[in-house]
Amino acid sequence: MTTRAVVKGVGHYLPERVVPNAEFEKSLDTSDEWIRTRSGIERRHFAAEDETTSDLASFAAMAALKDAGLSADDIDAIVVATSTPDLTFPSVATMVQQKIGMTRGFGFDVQAVCAGFVYALTNANALILSGQAKRVLVIGAETFSRIMDWTDRATCVLFGDGAGALILEAQEGTGVNADRGVLSADLNSDGRYKDMLFVDGGVSTTGDSGKLRMQGNALFRQAVEKLTSTAHTALTKVGLTDEAVDWIVPHQANIRIIQGTAKKLGVPMDRVIVTVQDHGNTSAASIPLALSTGVAEGKIKQGDLLVTEAIGGGLAWGAVVIRW
Repeated sequence: MTTRAVVKGVGHYLPERVVPNAEFEKSLDTSDEWIRTRSGIERRHFAAEDETTSDLASFAAMAALKDAGLSADDIDAIVVATSTPDLTFPSVATMVQQKIGMTRGFGFDVQAVCAGFVYALTNANALILSGQAKRVLVIGAETFSRIMDWTDRATCVLFGDGAGALILEAQEGTGVNADRGVLSADLNSDGRYKDMLFVDGGVSTTGDSGKLRMQGNALFRQAVEKLTSTAHTALTKVGLTDEAVDWIVPHQANIRIIQGTAKKLGVPMDRVIVTVQDHGNTSAASIPLALSTGVAEGKIKQGDLLVTEAIGGGLAWGAVVIRW
């Protein structure tokens, strides 16, 4: 028998404020058509002034716990993927631990920008396979609206706030790729590409949080190639091919990247979970948001084979293959 990290529950949270593309026309030389054509985004959610990343993460966590039929103290560990923490320290994970009433176990954050949830999921899987934890709450949560340069029309229209969560539970499998749970993962990074996507501030440089900077065209060219490659690698590790994939659940950065990657993988768009039109790019939150949405809409069902893939600042990228 083989231990598998199986998805037990999923949930998400979006702030109440919805910001349509038209709202940016008031302050920027842009239009709804310009934004839709280049990104596929129609609207996004922004957190309220008094709403923090840990607030969003906690709401998503509670939704996942409800879906799983578990309580906070059934969880052994919390792993939060975020690039927009409430504070420099402590971690968002420990804040979530307190807010959901979890009085045992441990929590920590993972920072790999838009690839953060893939990295967090891989770490959570390792905790379960090593016997360190039986149940792990994995969360992607962001308030990217706090690091936008509102004069830069190329970036500020792309991002949104939100959180998604899932719970992984140790269960016995047979060791074959028909098992439910995380089947494989592939992680990569290359610091030579830092200038393509970064924030121009930090504790040991400017002393403030800074603003997001991006070279969109250069990043697009890297994204499709690297996302396709990492998805293929993750599938090959468990002897699977593109044809076996029921759903691609990609990082929701740009509809053209999503379409380009799906085409190279040979997967039709009707087997891709797409939420970018409603959420914008929520960085580490985008994959769990898409997973939760896909389940809520009745698309993702038990036994389906999923590939999640993402690329973000670093550059950091990777993929995880999951049998739902």
